[in-house]
Amino acid sequence: MKIITWNVNGIRATLGKGALDWAFTQQPDAVCLQEVKARPQQLNDAQRAVLKLPYAWNPAERAGYSGVITFYQNEPDEIVMGMDKPIFDVEGRVIQTVQAGFRLFNIYFPSGQRGQERVDYKLAFYAHLLETCAALHKKGENLVITGDFNTAHQPIDLKNPKEIKKTSGFLPEEREWVQKLLDHGFVDVFRHLYPEKVQYTWWTARLNARERGICWRLDYFLVSKSLLPRVKDVIIHDQVKGSDHCPVELVIADR
Repeated sequence: MKIITWNVNGIRATLGKGALDWAFTQQPDAVCLQEVKARPQQLNDAQRAVLKLPYAWNPAERAGYSGVITFYQNEPDEIVMGMDKPIFDVEGRVIQTVQAGFRLFNIYFPSGQRGQERVDYKLAFYAHLLETCAALHKKGENLVITGDFNTAHQPIDLKNPKEIKKTSGFLPEEREWVQKLLDHGFVDVFRHLYPEKVQYTWWTARLNARERGICWRLDYFLVSKSLLPRVKDVIIHDQVKGSDHCPVELVIADR
């Protein structure tokens, strides 16, 4: 199975650049998009024609904000929008799909860039996700969490860690929640497979960041430890453009 995750920073803009064609030509089993910033009815006929797979779409209540889409090759056994918590679900940040022996969480994690109130919201979101996943693990489910985590976990995951240690996205309390997920039955499979590899997934739109290498690894695949033997590879497609993020691909045995 191939699962691709990609923060597209506006699906209509990405479609306008023809960038999503790349994802569908990879013949994926699932494509998880974040920050789509639109509702299905806002696409025109030409844009809809590019969407080559059936999908679940969870938009935010607020127009032009957040939102996630999960495309799938095979009909999931179950599709769940959100995490049963209205304070988070109104922002359209989560889709859960169940198939091939695991539950896939497509998540656009909150950003804390707009002040302490949003940092607190982000930390509460992480806490609720951990509670949700702990309950599912207790029931024996295998889980895959993917998306834009809006947090770089370790210094190796961003270009200038010393300069931005007080910036949201690399705050100690944010990084601690990523670690808590890892301490509760998950594995960051890219870092597991490539413990010393320096590769990034996001470049700020300012300061010619991509050309200058000012970058972060914000887009992850975390899998339940029980799924680790099925993982074949994680590939960061940093040569693919069309967004300020690049796509990341998980290759996993289907059973």
